[in-house]
Amino acid sequence: MNLYLASGSPRRAQLLGQLGLSVSKIASDIDETPHAQELAQNYTERMAWQKSEQALALFTAAHGHAPDKPVLTADTSVAVDGHILGKPTDHADAIAMLQQLSGRSHQVISSVVVWHQGERQQATQISTVSFRTLSDAEIQAYVASGEADDKAGAYGIQGMAAVFIEHLSGSFSGVMGLPLFETAQLLQCCGCELLASSAHK
Repeated sequence: MNLYLASGSPRRAQLLGQLGLSVSKIASDIDETPHAQELAQNYTERMAWQKSEQALALFTAAHGHAPDKPVLTADTSVAVDGHILGKPTDHADAIAMLQQLSGRSHQVISSVVVWHQGERQQATQISTVSFRTLSDAEIQAYVASGEADDKAGAYGIQGMAAVFIEHLSGSFSGVMGLPLFETAQLLQCCGCELLASSAHK
């Protein structure tokens, strides 16, 4: 089965491919600035929902009709004590974020929205990730590798940062950026037969 993905994340496209889905990218561009005192879960859910609304508006304006396939949007945030850690602005910012995460637990919130035939549904998954204590040299080397760039919380669980993670309670794919269990549930609610579509690829 095919669907539209309103995200520039190659990780999300890869994860959807694991479900046997063929993905077409569509545009979505919103202001991702958190509101004052906004809680991390509220922010993440708002972002995923607004991305969906914007993607539908842009698609309809460009094509003159609503999408003929499901549209999936998602947002993932990293939070420490309720404080949102976005994507680092530079290497110094990435170092500061990793120093915050070192030797303690944080939350990764992933929210998914699926629009299909005029209906929109949303699901949110929250994972707790515990980092071991990191040395300054480890942090510097990791940031210098470039892997921290453009990632919420300045790390990617699917890469070298896996060696920092002492414990994970929740969803590995959710920490990557798309919780597959919740995503599959939403798609099946829309009538998408994931296993059947995979078997006939």
